[in-house]
Amino acid sequence: MPWRLPRMLAALAAGLMLAAAGLILQRLTANEMASPEVLGVSAGATMGMAALVFLVTAPALPLQMGSAALGAMAVLLVILALGWRSGFLPERIVLAGIALNALLDAVVAVLSATGDPRALKLLNWIAGSTYGVTLETALPALGLAVLLLGLCTLTLRWLDILPLGRAAAQAVGIAVQPARITLFSLAVLLTAAGTMIVGPLSFVGLMAPHIARELGLIRARSQLFGAVLAGAVVMVLADWIGRNLAFPYQLPAGLVSALVGAPFLMLLLRRRG
Repeated sequence: MPWRLPRMLAALAAGLMLAAAGLILQRLTANEMASPEVLGVSAGATMGMAALVFLVTAPALPLQMGSAALGAMAVLLVILALGWRSGFLPERIVLAGIALNALLDAVVAVLSATGDPRALKLLNWIAGSTYGVTLETALPALGLAVLLLGLCTLTLRWLDILPLGRAAAQAVGIAVQPARITLFSLAVLLTAAGTMIVGPLSFVGLMAPHIARELGLIRARSQLFGAVLAGAVVMVLADWIGRNLAFPYQLPAGLVSALVGAPFLMLLLRRRG
């Protein structure tokens, strides 16, 4: 239990946060294929981690998390700067995120292709590992997840009304631009925190809102709680499967969730076709 509990709590916290981020993005952009990876925040966290791995010998886990957070926040600032003139239209924000994601992924790929032994640490983190998590880091991560989810509950009215369009939102007194900035910032914080725990390779942010919707949860409040519950369950199961499927060898939780998520995405695309 001393070895399993920290990893279970970390996977639980990551699932909660990534699912909530995916729900916000899908409702805000009115795009069922939106996910935390679309914003480029995951790639920004990876870039911060890559810089740390190549600059610092044997960095401690708190330092790794801090570096990933700085990379994620840098991407947030770039996205906000690019979306300012358009009034933070969701489609512009998504396009900026896709471009940044492609750019940062290319930079990380170049670093990984150098053959440097330090690149192995980066690849291990990218796979979505909970190997290095301890109870001292898992409990604060779970506390942060609860705090951010509490903030999400304050935005439920926006999440119900903003998908109806700017005119409808303004008609009921919502300041559209500040609301969009707040929601995108909250999604970025959720994504950055979840990515720091299990790495950027995860489809939970895409899957969990769809699972909630398939269960008939349509309104923002019910879909939020359904999505975070689904995200938590998926990540905890992914970590358990990764530890037991090929025992004594272990598969990273993020990689297992991605192996489940990719076929799920293809199935969704086929159904929408």
